[in-house]
Amino acid sequence: MPVYLDYNATTPVDPRVLDAMLPYFREHFGNAASRQHAFGWKAQEAVDGARARIAALIGADAREIAFTSGATESDNLALKGVARASRPKGDHIITLVTEHKAVLDSCRQLEAEGFHVTYLPVDRDGLVDPEDLRRAITPRTVLISVMAANNEIGVLQPLAAIGGMARDAGILFHTDAVQAAGKVRFDVDDLHVDLASITAHKMYGPKGVGALYIRRRSPRIPIEPLIDGGGQEQGVRSGTLNVAGIVGFGRAAEIAEAELEAEGARLAALRDRLWRQLSSTLGDIGLNGSPIARLPHTLNVGFGGVDGRALMLALDDVAVSSGAACTSMDAEPSHVLLGLGVPPDVARSSLRFSLGRFTTADEIDYAAGKVSAVVTHLRRQVPAFELEGSEAGPDL
Repeated sequence: MPVYLDYNATTPVDPRVLDAMLPYFREHFGNAASRQHAFGWKAQEAVDGARARIAALIGADAREIAFTSGATESDNLALKGVARASRPKGDHIITLVTEHKAVLDSCRQLEAEGFHVTYLPVDRDGLVDPEDLRRAITPRTVLISVMAANNEIGVLQPLAAIGGMARDAGILFHTDAVQAAGKVRFDVDDLHVDLASITAHKMYGPKGVGALYIRRRSPRIPIEPLIDGGGQEQGVRSGTLNVAGIVGFGRAAEIAEAELEAEGARLAALRDRLWRQLSSTLGDIGLNGSPIARLPHTLNVGFGGVDGRALMLALDDVAVSSGAACTSMDAEPSHVLLGLGVPPDVARSSLRFSLGRFTTADEIDYAAGKVSAVVTHLRRQVPAFELEGSEAGPDL
């Protein structure tokens, strides 16, 4: 099997999660909305338990968790739902150029509906300047959406400062917390977050189930549903609940909370091991994103003098990514890396390594050796490539 270093794209279901889910496919298959018999009661009980565990992971109340089909739907619901419900108050949204496409494309749709969106730049480390955000606020601003942790470069934005600023201005604050929840400490009250998108399959749960945290008090969030029907999830998101998936999501959240600190330290050590091996073997490579404010398991590296497509094709037994999974087949360089000011040729030859729960030191050593060998070989095919004067990245 290839070495899997693409955990930011998706994660394998943890065996403990699968064990929790299995009874809800056949034995306890009831519809959680069927309140007239024991099958429905059992399903509802399971959903309530999972909702509480997911809420505990992010410091929320269980009643503030609305289940969706995944993070893309959660992002769409947060942005479109809040913007449309808040239109009498204002029509201005603030976000970043490096956000996930689920946020950026939702903003484009809202612009087509007459909303105004400000796309703030980031610095070379991928961080937004809170003062830029402060200056962007207008009397018509109704929502700020800033990603907690970037899916491509792993950079952690200063959410507490941004959330506090939004709260002081009376503006709602949404964050795509998909890569942060379950990986680093994330508390909605500490960070002054009003809405947060999360998903199960990024924390060793099943695909096809996600959630949107929606604050119920101080303030209560106005939100217009995207899907109408049976009025499930307190009218926010209609549709029959994916009980087995929700049970798996809850178990995944419970495991993530219990193992977060130890797993974070282990993965940070493996990430740094990978970087040391690459940077000591190869010249003209660079770290994309902040070396400090970042996730413990994500490493994005640019390789000079290499054709990006050839690099990906040659890494036949190491699963990595050249960008976000949803846009990895794009011929264009990553919009995130371009937003950092990375030159297009380097952006095209950059790789994202994302480690996970089942990554081993042996796999890291093999991947480092394979990448180094492939990059060296490809550079030999380019006569104009010169290592003279190039430097390896810092030893982190």
